[in-house]
Amino acid sequence: MRILIVAPEQIPVPPPLGGSVEITILALAKQLARNHRVTIVSRTYSLYPRHSVVGGVHIYRLPSGSPATYLSHVRKLIRGKSFDLVQIDNRPRFVGPIKRMLPGVPVSLFLHSLTFVSAPYATRSAAAAGLSRANVVIANSSSLKRQLASRFPRSSGKIRKVWLGVDTRRFKPSRSRGAGRPFAVLFAGRVIPRKGVPVLLKAIKLARKSAGRPIRAIIAGSSPRPRYMRRMRSLARKLRVNARFLGTVPHRRIHRVFRQADVFVCPSQKHEAFGLVNVEAMASGVPVIASANGGIKEIVRHNRNGILVRRYRKPKAFAAAIAKLAGNNAVRMRMARTARRDCVRKFGWRASAAKLGRIYASKT
Repeated sequence: MRILIVAPEQIPVPPPLGGSVEITILALAKQLARNHRVTIVSRTYSLYPRHSVVGGVHIYRLPSGSPATYLSHVRKLIRGKSFDLVQIDNRPRFVGPIKRMLPGVPVSLFLHSLTFVSAPYATRSAAAAGLSRANVVIANSSSLKRQLASRFPRSSGKIRKVWLGVDTRRFKPSRSRGAGRPFAVLFAGRVIPRKGVPVLLKAIKLARKSAGRPIRAIIAGSSPRPRYMRRMRSLARKLRVNARFLGTVPHRRIHRVFRQADVFVCPSQKHEAFGLVNVEAMASGVPVIASANGGIKEIVRHNRNGILVRRYRKPKAFAAAIAKLAGNNAVRMRMARTARRDCVRKFGWRASAAKLGRIYASKT
């Protein structure tokens, strides 16, 4: 098949720093390129050429600035070209215009969350129109599939689930974490209110009392609001939590940060469609303590490869889980080994791309 993937206009592919959507696009494209001709359209970036080939995938980078500007350049690029299938990521509004340009070509709308089918990015009617025009809608978890089917019942029959994956060769366990150092609790992601960093910092303060050993927090990520990041640093000082704020860590180096951790904590306060960072932690041999919401429950198996926290708005609930693993190395190591095995078996990019390829083959 000749597959065209239209990436969103916000972050270039490959992402210079991070971006789970763009990471997913390139990882799946490289796997699909083993058997198909794959082209990605992405936005320009000063350090990247307008055209390059990465892992057998042709990437064309176009001017952005706004969704409308970007779409107009996408349409100019594809005019007169032939494809067997088009995948559009996270942009329901692009489906109609691109289908009109390529009549008869199946279009897949790959949704990574509810964000771009919700206000302020889309009205309910506009999002519904995008889904209705797509030939197939891909959701990255059963949880997201259910949410989409409930919100857009007329399109429920065309929604398919494809789990995301991880590079298990790059994300792998550390050979040694060093003795005599504080128990390291890692958070990686955007430092924004919905991700729950205040809950984590308060939980670490509580966990110190029962863990019987020093605990430190590693916060890998930045905030679009500098004032909020300053509040988190101030909160850590106020709570007297040993916290190291790394800022943004480029994804090409983030695997090294996972290897510094004893546990990974994902205290999300709102629905997570999938939670790619949890899979990256598991592949690194790091057990996950995570909020029991959304697609996270499909990845983390309670007391098997991690701990699910049901009362995830309560720091005390996270503190109990952190203290449990900090105080029982045998349990933590058992979960770490299971997490790695589960990840290799279920969440490799090759398996994700194989399922996606089968869905696409059935549409062409």
